[in-house]
Parts: sequence; structure tokens; C-alpha cells
Amino acid sequence: MLFQIFISFFKIGLFTIGGGYAMLPVIQEVVCQKKGWLRDEEFLDSISLTNSLPGPLATNAATFIGYRLMGIKGALAAILGTITPSIIIILIIAIIFNTFIDNIYVQAFFKGVGPAVFALIISAVYKLAKSAKVHKSIVTLLVALLSFAAIAFFKVNPIFTVMAAALFALLRFRAGKGEAPESEGESDD
Repeated sequence: MLFQIFISFFKIGLFTIGGGYAMLPVIQEVVCQKKGWLRDEEFLDSISLTNSLPGPLATNAATFIGYRLMGIKGALAAILGTITPSIIIILIIAIIFNTFIDNIYVQAFFKGVGPAVFALIISAVYKLAKSAKVHKSIVTLLVALLSFAAIAFFKVNPIFTVMAAALFALLRFRAGKGEAPESEGESDD
């Protein structure tokens, strides 16, 4: 199982370009659909938790998922699997970078990768919004849109936005207007 965790996250780290958010749909596909290690709701919860922690999202998510599966050994296998491809690629690029940086094909490659990374990020946002059931509650949708506006247009630190949304949810729940979290056995499927 440790080897499966390492190889799964190694492949994720090897074939995703664009950082943690671009990796989310790939991680979700492997962890939830292919391996069945987590349900979509559990994956969303893990992303919510790991996104609020300092550090890169992909390695935080890998650590959490690995730990959830096999404890500390699983966390180490997942994080090593995630970072090993990047280390190898960075070493190779550092060795040959100056030779190829002016190559028009290399420049074209990087121009072509940009839109694909953007599409991966939008895909991750869509899947996470769907899993969070944002479309089922006007209040949840408003909180999501206000959070986006605060970060994108008013340059509010994402940490404060997450803390404000969490505080709002706690106050709303305490006032009896929030929804109780689903129990393990409940599902909309």
C-alpha cells in the first residue's frame, strides 16, 4: 500500500504543471475515482483543511491523504511521491536551462501550457463547488462570491477570508440557521 501511495502521488507530481490548484482535479481523479481512497466529500474536506494550512497546497493535501490512509508512513510516502518528480525536473532544468531558454520551441511550449493550466484550475474550482453543493444554497453561493470578490478585487488576504467565512458559518449554525453536517452514512447519490 505504501508503494501504491508513493507511485500514485509520483504520477500526479510528474504529470501536472501549474502548482497545487492545477493538481487538484488530478489528485481528486486518482484518490476518489480510480483508487477509491476517499469520497468526494472527504476530498473536499481535506482540501478545505489543507488549504488553510501554511505551505504548498499539493504537498499539504498529499500529506493529509497519505496520513489518513496509513498514518505517518503513508504521509511520508505521499509527500515523497509528490515532490520527487519536481526535484528531478528542477535538477534537469538547472543543468540544461541556459542551453534551451532561447529556443523558440521551448518558448512556444511554455506559452501553450499557460491556457491548459488555467483550464485545470477552472476545472478544480467547478468540481470543488459542485462537491461543496454551492449551487444548493443561496447563502453558500453568496459567501463564495463575496470571498472571491474580497480576494480578487479588494486584495484581502485569503487567510482572513477563510477565517471570516468559517466564523460566519459557526455563527449561522449556532443561531440555528445553518445546516448540520451530513453524517457518514448520508449521501445525495
